[in-house]
Amino acid sequence: MLKRSEKIATVATRIYHAGEVTFSDAAARRLDAFQAAGFGHLPVCIAKTQYSFSADPRLVGAPEGHTFPVRNARLSAGAGFVVAFAGEIMTMPGLPRVPAAEAIGLDRSGAVKGLF
Repeated sequence: MLKRSEKIATVATRIYHAGEVTFSDAAARRLDAFQAAGFGHLPVCIAKTQYSFSADPRLVGAPEGHTFPVRNARLSAGAGFVVAFAGEIMTMPGLPRVPAAEAIGLDRSGAVKGLF
């Protein structure tokens, strides 16, 4: 059975074209603890920027040879997977750069506009 960090490194190098994968001390400790607790069989989900195969949103598209920094990890035992956090990513579901709420307001008559 592959260790969790090996699974993450495989995804990062083979799919995201990373040249190197680094793990913060916190991520390495958590991943080792998950492995020791018997969760090594679970699949891995990687949370990273949606703008790039790297963890850096400024490296748009599919750059090659970049460093892929895994900064933390979380066990989602009930859902049946481990989440690795790469770079500075927030774990909120697919939000756009400009929230739709910015287009919502009231017109001169007091009617709500921008909902549809």
